[in-house]
Amino acid sequence: MRAIFSLLFWIFFAISSALLFCVALVIFLVTLPFDPKGRVQHLFSCAWAQLYFWVNPTWRLHVQGREKLPWRSAAVIVANHQSLGDILVLFGLYRPFKWVSKASVFRAPFLGWNMRLNRYVPLQRGDKGSIAKMMAACETWLERGVPVLLFPEGTRSPDGNLLPFKDGAFRLAAAKGCPVIPIAITGTADTLPKHGLVIRRSAACRVHVLDAVDPAPFGGDVAALREHVRALIAAEKARMESGEEVRRAA
Repeated sequence: MRAIFSLLFWIFFAISSALLFCVALVIFLVTLPFDPKGRVQHLFSCAWAQLYFWVNPTWRLHVQGREKLPWRSAAVIVANHQSLGDILVLFGLYRPFKWVSKASVFRAPFLGWNMRLNRYVPLQRGDKGSIAKMMAACETWLERGVPVLLFPEGTRSPDGNLLPFKDGAFRLAAAKGCPVIPIAITGTADTLPKHGLVIRRSAACRVHVLDAVDPAPFGGDVAALREHVRALIAAEKARMESGEEVRRAA
């Protein structure tokens, strides 16, 4: 049964992606003259991503703290990374930001092309030149009052446990004097598989936006800022997974 459902899901995914990219291209051409930061394009992409939750009766998404995210000011948003499903649920925030994503994703038909239309930021992991370009692009967006979103673990966790955080996001926040906004995610490991195409069991995905962290009190100590934010995400993630949040939402 899962195999049949997965086949139908991926057929729908392919057809809808082709059709919605055509819409995205029209939106890009129409809005570019008056929306240079791509907010309209990004919000359309949010709806596109959420479509796959709306049509899947076995996936549920609960978002808390969305109001803590800015509409028109710089921030560095960081979240833990469990699966490809994180992309879908974070689009469910419906707030403007620029993703930092693997360069290879930008070459994917339709979805990757839409990422280019959104002017998201590509990154080739392990390539110092690419990392430098990514940091420069993020700084430019922050200077223009556009938040950027990064996964500080750098890759998906293989077992759901939080990996060590890398410095990049926190260097950006310290350099630009903008807040870090932590996000804790649970349940997405039960959506899209890391390898293979069979959709996993029903998923109860939760996204909690935490209070912004001001980098100023850390006095430029990137490591201290990084570990403080990691501890906040780890604590919230553990609380969400403890069952307390499930009981509250029931």
